[in-house]
Amino acid sequence: MQALVINGPNINLLGIREPELYGNKDYSDLVELCQQAGAEAGFSAVSCFQTNHEGEIVDAIQEARFSFDGIIINPAAYTHTSIAILDALQAVNLPAVEVHISDVDARESFRQISYTGKACFARVAGEGIQGYARALQLLAVHLKTSHER
Repeated sequence: MQALVINGPNINLLGIREPELYGNKDYSDLVELCQQAGAEAGFSAVSCFQTNHEGEIVDAIQEARFSFDGIIINPAAYTHTSIAILDALQAVNLPAVEVHISDVDARESFRQISYTGKACFARVAGEGIQGYARALQLLAVHLKTSHER
């Protein structure tokens, strides 16, 4: 099993941007956590991708269908605005988990809208970067269960 972890705008600024919301760990800590948690969940590989550009997220999702079994996605601000990312997730039909570092449901009302979540079978929010570990576990269980059928 192989997973792609996609991170959207400003995730590269972890540890700098609003540490009271996003914590003090930086992006390299997040990548390390994903690779370790992925291995523990049974993934042979976990690739992490970050961009501040919506079209690059769409491209990564489309290309994932050739190499990955599932997607973990934190579209960041694009969660609340991007029908293009929703369409890409629906088009490739790979199982996906939406993850957010902060508790978006406890924040501004516009952050409580998730277009991308409509294409995901699960959502993890408000657990800091540790939420990525839980998202990878959820994806692994989903993939193993769907292969047993």
